[in-house]
Amino acid sequence: MFKDDLLAGKRYLITGGGTGIGRNIAKRYLELGARVAICGRREEVLAQTSEELAKETGGEILYHPCDIRDPDQVESLLDWLWSGGAPHGLVNNAAGNFIARSEELSSRAFDAVVRIVLNGTAYMTLGCGRRWLAEERKASVLSIVTSYAWTGSGYVLPSAMAKSGVLAMTRSLAVEWGPRGIRFNAIAPGPFPTKGAWDRLVPLPKLARGLEERIPLGRAGDHQELADLAVYLMADGSAYVNGDVVTIDGGEWLKGAGQFSYVGDIMTDEDWETIRPKKKG
Repeated sequence: MFKDDLLAGKRYLITGGGTGIGRNIAKRYLELGARVAICGRREEVLAQTSEELAKETGGEILYHPCDIRDPDQVESLLDWLWSGGAPHGLVNNAAGNFIARSEELSSRAFDAVVRIVLNGTAYMTLGCGRRWLAEERKASVLSIVTSYAWTGSGYVLPSAMAKSGVLAMTRSLAVEWGPRGIRFNAIAPGPFPTKGAWDRLVPLPKLARGLEERIPLGRAGDHQELADLAVYLMADGSAYVNGDVVTIDGGEWLKGAGQFSYVGDIMTDEDWETIRPKKKG
């Protein structure tokens, strides 16, 4: 779909870039000539991913461990990144999610999602933005949200609240910082199976079947499709796209709002007990 050198000379930071969607976006950016930096909490995962992607693509990839929930760690990461040259864009991909009945959520479980998805994304975006603005640089921010950021969804309450906040940030800063050369957009993916997220969100086979059966195109997404969309929204050819969210879900949300709301029609009390995290000790 794209020229091999489409992103040549560009440099991007991808949060949560060691696994899943972030890893696949990083790979596609590298294939198209960009230099990429990835961050995440687990250094060993980042190191392995960087080694693998460098071999697979021949591109230049760097990594730095960072817990984006900690603003001090975010600032340290950005100091490190800027020391080698300012990035042209940021991909806010790091997230956390799981299905649960909302009445059973503990404050710790709620915070585990919101602090990553909302707080961490804000810390990273504002940290990059301050530097770009001070240097009068043009840049682009792309955030991975979800279709239930605007519809809501049962059984993923912390994620729905946090993702709606990220979408509000995207639209707010598109207006505030757009005149100063920084544009903001978001992608709202439907189901794109990844090992970690899939284990938490569709831990039972019948949940996976139910999720795919409600999609008009009758299948989950292919990661190449999502990565190519992430390329377009960062490339110079999309320079007039600002403050938008692009849905890529096979028509799922149009058929029935709330990606995980179907869960209540399928799960029994026994199923909930099966997937409930077991208390340690």
